[in-house]
Amino acid sequence: SAPQPEMTSIFLKPDEFTDYGKWMDGWETRRKRIPGHDWCIIQLGVPGIVHGFEVNTSFFAGNSAPRISIQAALDLPEFWPRGDRIGTAASDEELKAVKKMKSDEWTLLVPMKELKPRYLDTSHNYFSASCKRKWTHIRLNIYPDGGIARFKVYGAVQKDWSASGPNDLDDLVAMENGGICVGFSSAQLGHPRNILGLGRATSMEDGWETARRPDRPPVLKADEKGILLMPGNEWAVFRLAHPCVITHIEIDTNHFKGNFPDTCKLEACVLNTEEEKEYITQKWNLKQNPKWNPLLSFTKLKPNKRHFFDGTALQMQDVITHVRLVIVPDGGVSRMRLWGFPRTLLYTSK
Repeated sequence: SAPQPEMTSIFLKPDEFTDYGKWMDGWETRRKRIPGHDWCIIQLGVPGIVHGFEVNTSFFAGNSAPRISIQAALDLPEFWPRGDRIGTAASDEELKAVKKMKSDEWTLLVPMKELKPRYLDTSHNYFSASCKRKWTHIRLNIYPDGGIARFKVYGAVQKDWSASGPNDLDDLVAMENGGICVGFSSAQLGHPRNILGLGRATSMEDGWETARRPDRPPVLKADEKGILLMPGNEWAVFRLAHPCVITHIEIDTNHFKGNFPDTCKLEACVLNTEEEKEYITQKWNLKQNPKWNPLLSFTKLKPNKRHFFDGTALQMQDVITHVRLVIVPDGGVSRMRLWGFPRTLLYTSK
C-alpha cells in the first residue's frame, strides 16, 4: 500500500513574481518550444532499496506536469550539482556530462504515467517501483514540461558495512544507516520513524507524539522513586541497521515541554526475517511475543532535554537486532540514538 501523505510545508505566495514568472514552491520548467521533454537527475541522500515514489503537484493548477516516468542507476561517478539557478537551462557542458552517463538508458522503475488532476485533495500521486533493488541516482522525466511541488522516494537505506571496522562506533538505529520502524502502538502527531532522523528535531511534528491514553486515572499517583503509576503505555519497535552491541543511548525530548513522557525504557531481542514478518502481520500482538530483554530500565524523563546513558546504565551487552522503546504513559520523543558496534550474528532467536 502507498504511504500516507504527511504534513509538508509547501508555500503558496499568490502575489509574488520573479523575473521569470510566478514564484512557485517546487520545480517548474519553462513552456517547451523545442523537441523533447524535461528531466532532472537526483542523487539519493543515501544508497537504498527503492520501493515507491510520491509526486505531489500541490498549487500547480494549470501548469503541472501532466505525465512522468522514473529511471534509476547505481554507483555513478561524482559530478558537480547544478545548484539553485532559477531561470536557466542546462549548459552544453552539463548536457555533455549527462550524455556520458547514458541516463536515458537507465533502468525504468515507473513507465510513463499520467498524474491526477492538480487539486489539493488529489495532488498526491503514488507509484510503486517495478524493480526493488539498490540505487544511488534517480532520473525524473516530465512530459513534456510543467511543474512538480514535491518528489519523494520511499525505501530502505542499505549501507555498505564492509567499510566499518569492528571498533567503529555507529548510531545503529539511525535512518541514514538503515534503521527502520517496524511497528508502533499510537501516533497522533509525527510517525515514530521520525525519531531516527538527522540532527535534532526542528519541531514536535518532526518527532513522535502519541495521543493521550484514555485509561489514565483521574488522580495520578507516583511510587517512592517519583515514577507515575499508570495502567498502560505506548511503544514503537525498530529494526536496527545491523546486528550490534549497544554501548550508549540518547533519548531527546526536544520541543516536548508539556507533553513529554514521564518515563521510558528500552528492550531488545534477536529476530530473523521470517519472525519479524510474522510479528508485523499480526501488529506485534501475537500471544507468543518476542522475548524482550531489558536494555535500559524505566528512567524518568524531563521536558525539552537530551538524556544520555552510557554503558553503566545498560543492562545487557549481547548482540541484538531489534529494540522496543516504551514510554509511560504517553507523550512525545523527538530523537533516539543507539550508539554501538556492528557485530556478526551467529545465531537466531529460534
